[in-house]
Amino acid sequence: MSKRKVMVIDDEANFLELVKINLEHTGKYEVQTLMDARDALSRIKAFKPDVILLDILMPKTDGVEVCRSLNADPDANRIPIITLSALDTDKDKLMMYKLGVVDFLVKPIEISDLMNGVEKALRNKGLA
Repeated sequence: MSKRKVMVIDDEANFLELVKINLEHTGKYEVQTLMDARDALSRIKAFKPDVILLDILMPKTDGVEVCRSLNADPDANRIPIITLSALDTDKDKLMMYKLGVVDFLVKPIEISDLMNGVEKALRNKGLA
């Protein structure tokens, strides 16, 4: 079975490294990380991830803007997005669910919750 591709977009280098190491350690995932979301759409089109893990609060281009650009793109709008954020209000969660995210995980995130979220998103897409 080929590895599933996961794109992680977050402005915290330590967090990106932690997620990448933990996902790749399972042997099930190929992970690409991105700290600057400004070129997210072109990187997503090149990598073709099966699922995207996306922070909301980032400088320059935030997760909301990334979601909107993905929703508007016919090649990218079917990729499940899991939000990873320190924001934990019902208003923030509702806004992201309205933008089509499949899950909303609050930082700090337990690795088991992250793994479960990725597996669930892949199952729902028919890839797990």
